[in-house]
Amino acid sequence: MSNRLRVLAPVLCAVLSAACATAIPSSDRVPARATIDLLIDGGTVVTLDGNERVLAGGAVAIRGSAIVAVLDADAPRPLAIETVDARGHLVIPGLVNTHGHAAMTLLRGLADDMPVMTWLTQFIFPVEAREVKPDFVYAGTRLACVEMLLSGTTTYADMYYFEDEAARATAEVGMRGVLGQTIIGFPAPDYATPELALAGAERFIATWRGHPLVVPSVAPHALYTTPLDVVRRSHALARKYGVPMQIHAAEIADEDERVRGSTGLGTIRALDSIGVLAPGTLLHHVIWPREDDVARIAKGGAATSHNPESNMKTAAGVAPIPDLMAAGIAVGLGTDGAASNNSLDLFQEMDSAAKLHKSHRSDATAMPARTVFRMATIEGARALGMADRIGSLEAGKRADVVLVDTRTPGLTPMYDPYSLLVYAVKGADVRTVVVDGKIVVRDRRLTTVDVEDVMARARGLQARIRSGLAPTP
Repeated sequence: MSNRLRVLAPVLCAVLSAACATAIPSSDRVPARATIDLLIDGGTVVTLDGNERVLAGGAVAIRGSAIVAVLDADAPRPLAIETVDARGHLVIPGLVNTHGHAAMTLLRGLADDMPVMTWLTQFIFPVEAREVKPDFVYAGTRLACVEMLLSGTTTYADMYYFEDEAARATAEVGMRGVLGQTIIGFPAPDYATPELALAGAERFIATWRGHPLVVPSVAPHALYTTPLDVVRRSHALARKYGVPMQIHAAEIADEDERVRGSTGLGTIRALDSIGVLAPGTLLHHVIWPREDDVARIAKGGAATSHNPESNMKTAAGVAPIPDLMAAGIAVGLGTDGAASNNSLDLFQEMDSAAKLHKSHRSDATAMPARTVFRMATIEGARALGMADRIGSLEAGKRADVVLVDTRTPGLTPMYDPYSLLVYAVKGADVRTVVVDGKIVVRDRRLTTVDVEDVMARARGLQARIRSGLAPTP
């Protein structure tokens, strides 16, 4: 390069950047002082912003970990260090899975086709007591994160044991997680008593609070497994540190009778009596709320997760999700753990959620595609208390972005993006995933970990688990 060009180059870059910035609306302005890091350009951008804009030929501009602009097709583009060609793709917010037990990928298919309490008490709890150790949680969580990222989920909520190992695996794979240390009323794989588990949860919070990807959480299992006072102390711990609390609630048909025996109240009333139905609490399932329970949840401000495929598979029942949403309760979509689903593909979950409620209510207008897609994105973020950071593509939010390749026979033609996303797209159609501004899936390949190594470690633990099982009669 000549000396003259060396002198002029910085000036030209500054002029070009300034020209781009001044042409962008003030709500989506790119500062002119420097280039952006990543431009996702040319796709159909489904923003889920306040106006729910869908921008054909649009672009998402990212600097560092944040979105700095969402641009329509005619807006000038800023200078970018890297540009991803999104033509032929839907560009959507990263999906939000609001309930799961990530490490249970290692128990996928271990016990199927039985009622939920039989499955839980006769198979899962005994196997967990014997097999769940730190290496189990680390390997199983890595496997779950890989599966979720490859199918477009960028944020997930978890509740399990040895949650430090889950956090380590989540951060290593490059995913966002709201991770709950489980507290339960009998000896668990990691802590022998609820008191030890509460102390462990406090240490877990202290270790991970403020991490860019990991949000620590407190997770008493359920009122049918955990004393009411322990749940109250769990909630007090969550409030002390300003972190979320998660709990299974109204999950099984006879749960109120079980809980009434120890508390004198049904599940939702008992939780209300100790102040748990408050903002920051996430109730998992809520399949069997009683007549006034929905109003109690709405008044308190707690959120819920809906897990249709797990609920269908265990015949646990159909949650009254349209009623919960009509009451103003934030409802996110979840897969539950891979031992009871057995897939962590949130696109598949969307399809099931929409069709389940139409069939159950004999109403084709129930749970329209746009509503269900919101559950898997912005409403899921609201349920986790993170709607100010994730769940939509807007300037100022974290750069969690997914590109869905629509250049396939099964996704052609496209009339309505929401219809395609809910009723036709599968996780395998995801091509590129960005979390916190970093490309973690590029052309359907993980960039952060060796997937073959992740699967090999899982298979090694499978052999250990299998050797400990009683022979099949």
